[in-house]
Amino acid sequence: MKTIKGPGVFLAQFATNDAPFNSIEGLGKWAADKGFKGVQIPTWDGRCIDLKRAATSQTYVDEYKGKLADHGLVVTELSTHLQGQLIAVNPAYNRLSDAFAPPAVQGNLVARQEWAVDQLMMGAKASERFGLDRSVTFSGSLLWPYIYPFPQWPEGLIDEGFSELAKRWLPILNAYDSAGVDLCYEIHPSEDLHDGLTFEMFLDKLKGHKRCNIMYDPSHFVLQQLDYLAYIDHYHDRIKMFHVKDAEFLMNGKTGVYGGFQPWLKRAGRFRSVGDGQVDFASIFAKLTGYDFDGWAVLEWECCIKNSEDGAREGAEFIAAHIIKVSERAFDDFAKAEADTKANRALLGI
Repeated sequence: MKTIKGPGVFLAQFATNDAPFNSIEGLGKWAADKGFKGVQIPTWDGRCIDLKRAATSQTYVDEYKGKLADHGLVVTELSTHLQGQLIAVNPAYNRLSDAFAPPAVQGNLVARQEWAVDQLMMGAKASERFGLDRSVTFSGSLLWPYIYPFPQWPEGLIDEGFSELAKRWLPILNAYDSAGVDLCYEIHPSEDLHDGLTFEMFLDKLKGHKRCNIMYDPSHFVLQQLDYLAYIDHYHDRIKMFHVKDAEFLMNGKTGVYGGFQPWLKRAGRFRSVGDGQVDFASIFAKLTGYDFDGWAVLEWECCIKNSEDGAREGAEFIAAHIIKVSERAFDDFAKAEADTKANRALLGI
């Protein structure tokens, strides 16, 4: 077994235009002061990283790593969530999705998708330069508007959607394979990959591509009322990344998993600061450790009640307390008998 690395923190929810949150130097010192050992980098945010330079300049990457090392930090993984979202967009979301792209390609669907593909390709190269072997993204979604089968789906609609999704991602996954990097999809509502079966459908279309993997975040499964512990049993061989994010589902008589078009505070399922929700993290850490998960436990802070500063500080402490330092020997070795074939045969009466 292996000891999970951590605590790490995803910087996406903390970067702002105000110091110290507007540069990697400032964010690095802040993260270290909170007790984190690693940072996950949102590559779309120029305050955190210049992705093009990271993909093309080893000097830039080495200097970047040095700035973090000054605070005792490392890069855990690179994230291309927002760029990945633009690989596949249903027309219902075109205008809203434009916000994820630079002005030069907004409103131009072909140019926007080409930009997103180029961003993912740079993410592979940048990960390789950082010496990272895994990265996280979103799958995007062609099918989300059809999540509920009424009106009934036309024959072949779902299959066609997954075929097209796989077609768009295959060359990207091949590029990550060439870079020696696993591409981990965050299984997330609003993505075509939002549970176990949708991941399986996608993987089947990709003929089991070895670089197609999972970023596991139990909070999204609480909101869907899916067994997040059994999920690990089913997919542990594909789970390569882990977000530590909490959630709760407060069953009531007015709304359910769809949320009733309410703000987060009024939804039945809502995200909470880690330790304040319903996720059984003790069991999650035990299961992942038992399955030899060798990645980072990375805090993703999202909460509709608690402030981010307390959430980050408490999150670092929470993760550190839950990481299981694995045993180097069996607890009952003191009673172990030495191997003796003759004695064993005698015990069996043979």
